[in-house]
Amino acid sequence: MELDKMDENDWKYHGEGNKSLVVSHLSRVLRLLKYPAEDSENPPQTAEQAFRQIQNIVDFSSNVMSSLLGEKFIHSGEVVKLPLEFVRQLSIKVQHQRPAWRCDKVMDIYSGCALCLPNLTSPGIHQPTHTPPLCIEIKPKCGFLPSPKHVSKDIKTKVCRFCMHQHYKVANGKWKRRSLYCPLDLFSGQRMHFAIRHLIEEPQNNFKIFKGGQCVYSSKEGSDDSLDLNSLLHHLRPYFLYGNNRINSHMTSKALLNDFIQVLVNALLSGGGGGGGGGGGVTDRRGEGRSFCEASLFNKERIRHGSQGLPSDSVLFRILQTQMLDSLDIEGLHPLYRRVEQHLQDFPKERTRLQIDGPYNEAFLEKLQKCSTEDDGSVEFAAAKVHQYRVAMTAKDCSIMVALLPSGEEEDDDEGDFRPPAFSYSVSILDLDPKPFDSIPRQLRLDQKIVSCYLRTGALPKGIFAAAERDDCTLLFHPV
Repeated sequence: MELDKMDENDWKYHGEGNKSLVVSHLSRVLRLLKYPAEDSENPPQTAEQAFRQIQNIVDFSSNVMSSLLGEKFIHSGEVVKLPLEFVRQLSIKVQHQRPAWRCDKVMDIYSGCALCLPNLTSPGIHQPTHTPPLCIEIKPKCGFLPSPKHVSKDIKTKVCRFCMHQHYKVANGKWKRRSLYCPLDLFSGQRMHFAIRHLIEEPQNNFKIFKGGQCVYSSKEGSDDSLDLNSLLHHLRPYFLYGNNRINSHMTSKALLNDFIQVLVNALLSGGGGGGGGGGGVTDRRGEGRSFCEASLFNKERIRHGSQGLPSDSVLFRILQTQMLDSLDIEGLHPLYRRVEQHLQDFPKERTRLQIDGPYNEAFLEKLQKCSTEDDGSVEFAAAKVHQYRVAMTAKDCSIMVALLPSGEEEDDDEGDFRPPAFSYSVSILDLDPKPFDSIPRQLRLDQKIVSCYLRTGALPKGIFAAAERDDCTLLFHPV
């Protein structure tokens, strides 16, 4: 990027989260900080502090998460200093494209600092065909149940956090309908088809599809609009019209969807790139008793007939292992947080030694990796467990981007039957910001609200997949 020749008209609004807004241009995206609208005239931090905040995100990603999740999946990016006039004009340009419910915060137009990253919706995969890349973004969420040792409500050991949170979000009007997706199905390695079907049915902010860099399938928060599944099929069909008389567009909706899901499953089980199947050892999690959620509609009887597990070099395995650094649940962790907080009130300068706000370097990684399993009563033990929890929370909130590009060749097996077309793919993990130390009390309050709401309202879900107890569970597409 030539910073002195930046033109806001080249950049388009890409999306935003709670803390940052993203714009894109060709192969690059810029992430700019946001802060509350009431601070728009009086920025809450200096340009130097903004630079340090973004540098912390880069360091946390490159020094901590990269080591835990695998370098091949991570793009840490770099901090850039942008011309202030460009940033101000950009803020004006994108304002009308922002969702109304996000406008309680404004873009940082004072520091000029941004995080520059590759645009993963327009990947630089070698393109043997003229078909634009297809990119699928999945926010998988937490893939295991907490240990009964640390929780006060037994329901938490039976129903996963995501499934309980759905009741709370609908009760509070964030979404009109509950998603029937369950993260434990996705992370099982066995029930992945089932999980992805539910993501397609009700994507919320956990599933998006991009074609040539443009978002072609997603949900709008708070919207009652039904998703146009026929439009999705229209976008997917050209990628799967190979062999088996499919060139005449006679491929059924069911077959098309099954092929798409299978290609996505293959990529998620792979080692991160290429077109082969998953490698590495396979983990069997049946013995844990923490890998099935009672709110899932998947037939429990079928789980006993074998568990595929996850290849140890797959993106899902690496994310799950990092999530499981949260060994205490928020309830077991909170007393340790209070121990650290009390110590910092008595000795404020200890905040630096304990690396509460970073720096996120090798020493920080070593503290959480070498943390003892036995509590010796020290503030060092408590701080290390808090660090582990914060890293686990980042892994629970990350996104996976799978970029698919058809190789242009159909595959056939030994019997001469056609399989789904071969794809080149790359797998990346994004949204790896550190979670603030001070957010832990809020996390505990939210956890209590979610569990309380579920105990009041949480009958097991019934919906269009109520027939899921049967082996033949199919998403139906009705002609419009």
